Amino acid sequence: MSKNIVFCGVGGQGTVLASKLVAKAAMMEQMHVRTAETIGMAQRGGSVFSHMRLGEADSPLIGKGEADLIIGFEPGETVRQLPYLKKGGAVVSSLKPVMPVSAMIGQSSYDAGQMAEYLKKQVEHLVLVDADKALAEIGNPKALNVLLLGAALATGEIGVSRESLVEALHETLKQPLWEMNEKALSYYLSSPEG
Repeated sequence: MSKNIVFCGVGGQGTVLASKLVAKAAMMEQMHVRTAETIGMAQRGGSVFSHMRLGEADSPLIGKGEADLIIGFEPGETVRQLPYLKKGGAVVSSLKPVMPVSAMIGQSSYDAGQMAEYLKKQVEHLVLVDADKALAEIGNPKALNVLLLGAALATGEIGVSRESLVEALHETLKQPLWEMNEKALSYYLSSPEG
């Protein structure tokens, strides 16, 4: 089995940690993992994306039209990465916008609602995550990355098991963070409507 996954968001959202958790979980399951990251974190809020290939692959980079799954931490960044999605692929995207600096200073407009509508028209297998609502119920606004991994897990397209992701969480995070992150991981598994 092989899976091609694109993670995308902006600096400070936990995109890189999410990809590392999936990579660690895949290695625990004896899968080959190749990753490539572009991190625009010279400033917080810069564009961040990672390509991950689980299974046999010559290159870590995913070609356009080859991603089985896109996990988007921000709707505009998710739209930006859509060319990588294969026909019939799945997208999990947060609805919570992070306004680009250019829009904040009036040089461009940004409407997260329009981004979500565009995703609805373009993607057949789409999960839009109301991050504000879910994170309020979980009780921690910093669990977005693990919440999105749980939503991706619920699609069946992530390529690793919940058990391996929990083990990766335990190996990566300090013990006081385990319970909250396990709650975030299970949120979409126990309530598919979010």
